[in-house]
Amino acid sequence: MLARIFRPAKTAMQSGRGQGDLWVLEYEPEAPLKVDPLMGYNSSTDMRQQIRLEFPTSAEAVAYAERNGIPYRLFEDHDRTPKKLSYSDNFRFTRSQPWTH
Repeated sequence: MLARIFRPAKTAMQSGRGQGDLWVLEYEPEAPLKVDPLMGYNSSTDMRQQIRLEFPTSAEAVAYAERNGIPYRLFEDHDRTPKKLSYSDNFRFTRSQPWTH
């Protein structure tokens, strides 16, 4: 079963970059989820979906996967590029579009 190693994106509830330095090793699902006809819950026979390992670096996650013989796919980290914004730029005279109310 193939595992994926990635650095998760921050959730919509986060404004900062806290705990964004961890790398995660998760198994890809082997079987699709099935809906329970009585209760409507999603269930699966694949127990590896419940495993989620966190590592401080991608090298440690890759070393763990190789040491245990786990085939893996490494997804490289996408660093964000912050835009330089200034509130006063909204009111400058050389703006491309004139400011309106």
